[in-house]
Amino acid sequence: MKVARLKAKVYGLVQGVGFRYFVKREAQKRGITGWVRNNADGSVEVLGEGDRGLLEELLNLLHKGPTFAFVARVDYVWEEYKGEFETFEIRY
Repeated sequence: MKVARLKAKVYGLVQGVGFRYFVKREAQKRGITGWVRNNADGSVEVLGEGDRGLLEELLNLLHKGPTFAFVARVDYVWEEYKGEFETFEIRY
């Protein structure tokens, strides 16, 4: 298993539509650890660690979002795995 760290920022209609809960559920299904949070600029930020292939699945889902979301753009970078999280949580 190749591990990695994904940092992503999702833009569009992504707040107030269950986006964070969607990300948490999908991350937990894949054993990804990290967090998701709303930003003041209306974007949603995601930091996840785990298997690179499973993170790629999550990244694909970030481009779609839950039913009522509209994703305009996803900016992301791959980083070196740090292993600093035990769970995946919603941050406030």
